[in-house]
Amino acid sequence: MVTEKATRSRFVRLLRHEWTVATAGSVLLAIVMVWLLPPYASRLVTGGVKQETIANPVRTIIGDAGDPTAQAWIVAWNGQSLRHGLRGLWHTNAFYPDTFGLAYTDTLFGYAPAGLIGEGVTAAVLRYNVLFVLTFALAFLGGYAMLRQLGAERVAAALAGAALAYAPWRYDHAGHLNIMSTGGITLAVAMLARGHGWSLTRGYRSDRVRPGWAVAGWLVAAWQVTLGFGIGLGFVYLLALACLCAAIGWLVRGRPPLGRRLILADLAGGLVFTAVTAFFAYGYQQVRELYPNVTRSWDYVAVFSPTPRGLFVAPQYSLPWGTLHNDARAQLGNAANEKALLCGYALYLLALGGLVLSSWSVRQRLLLLAGTILGILFALGTNGPTYRLLHLYVPGFDGSRTPGRLILWPTIFMAVLAAGLLTKLAWLARTATLPQWQTVAVRVLTIPPLLLVLAEGMPDMDHPDTPVAPAAFAMASAPLMVLPSDENVDTNVLLWSTAGFPLMVNGASGYIPPNHQGLRDLMQTFPSEPSLDRLRRLGIRSVVVLRDRVPGTPFEAVLSAPTPPGVIRQDIGPDILYTIS
Repeated sequence: MVTEKATRSRFVRLLRHEWTVATAGSVLLAIVMVWLLPPYASRLVTGGVKQETIANPVRTIIGDAGDPTAQAWIVAWNGQSLRHGLRGLWHTNAFYPDTFGLAYTDTLFGYAPAGLIGEGVTAAVLRYNVLFVLTFALAFLGGYAMLRQLGAERVAAALAGAALAYAPWRYDHAGHLNIMSTGGITLAVAMLARGHGWSLTRGYRSDRVRPGWAVAGWLVAAWQVTLGFGIGLGFVYLLALACLCAAIGWLVRGRPPLGRRLILADLAGGLVFTAVTAFFAYGYQQVRELYPNVTRSWDYVAVFSPTPRGLFVAPQYSLPWGTLHNDARAQLGNAANEKALLCGYALYLLALGGLVLSSWSVRQRLLLLAGTILGILFALGTNGPTYRLLHLYVPGFDGSRTPGRLILWPTIFMAVLAAGLLTKLAWLARTATLPQWQTVAVRVLTIPPLLLVLAEGMPDMDHPDTPVAPAAFAMASAPLMVLPSDENVDTNVLLWSTAGFPLMVNGASGYIPPNHQGLRDLMQTFPSEPSLDRLRRLGIRSVVVLRDRVPGTPFEAVLSAPTPPGVIRQDIGPDILYTIS
């Protein structure tokens, strides 16, 4: 019989366990770094503050009130679809009457369980803010877990986690939850390496094989893919390449026995991963078949391709460097927010030191250096010599417009190099025959680099109020359309539609179908006879005009246009509702 004392002792051990501390610490660190500390740190750094108090997570949205509101809708739509057995997953309430609207951008389906919690706009905003903070926690935890499995010391692993979660370049994508969600990659690698009994310091050890961890790694990898191919596509190919290299290495080493359970674990996990990848590839392929022009031309990619200068430029939302690099960002040209690729000056120096002094072997360091250089060349897009290979010959990459997102992979390689340096310092402190004070000094030397990476990675993001849904929108009969319709307005309309998900023409994403844009253009003449004709043929029953958004747009004439026969106009608050019969 288990005594109360034994139960309490187990509970205490669980609380003090490394992975309990690491998980809780990752979450607490993310809350402090992303939500609580920036307003006050901004005051110290810049002498001003973007907000006087901590933002309200149910009334403000982190980043800006544009793309994040659309991403909040995606998560809510996935939850709605999951609630109804995935019925209509691909064909959203937006972009009516076009189909496969979810596949116009990354699906974020892995967050669908969160979409089951709560309903409406308030729940969507709170859900998005929580998920946004948790992406940092998972990125830190994934990096920490991967480096611990590879053989790094705790502080070194924490430094790698910090470098991956709080790299300054990530804040260029503050409005892209799909790009911020990278933690599943390193967590999957950690689990797969653990499952196969492999580390950088000890290589393959058959006595360390854990088939259950291998299955878990494949499942986490599959979950990462469900978030979208913006980051997931490169992960799929690199994972396939790693499997190929592992198979070749197994053959070269004389085919050592792997164990029946591990083989079955890999077959089962790999099958799930392949099936999930194929399911989401199907949705994207349908869009490619419906709209062949969804692929990006080489000239289009060139507009978003960084130059080598971008590796030393931080985005606007970087607290230490954002304001200081204003002029440097302006020199990056058009789409500068896609070209600021600073991984962190501290990380650069530590990775360089890790090439000289490291716990990893010389061969491993050279491979990590090669991976870093190759990854940077790919991230430079048309300004590098290698990206054309991806664009022309690797399926899927011709649909991507932003090569700079590939900077994730050099960041990972440099984090591993930096962790090797700190691990070596910890080993020296442990094994050297030094006086006690010198041993402590060497160990303490591993702490400042971690703090420096965290300080350099501190964000300074806005928390704007979320736009309130107009009363006219709630009273409109679906299918409906809101005017003006453009990328800026439609992101907000998507958020408003989380209250009931009415069918509507409005929609904003990484790709806009030609028919959709054509209807937007025609509606600039609303309520002209041609525009009404088109709306009636589509079965549109209501048009909502946002009076405060119309001035200065091509839709401005609608405010003074006479009401045609067969149309009922109502002024509801500051806005206008047209009902079409």
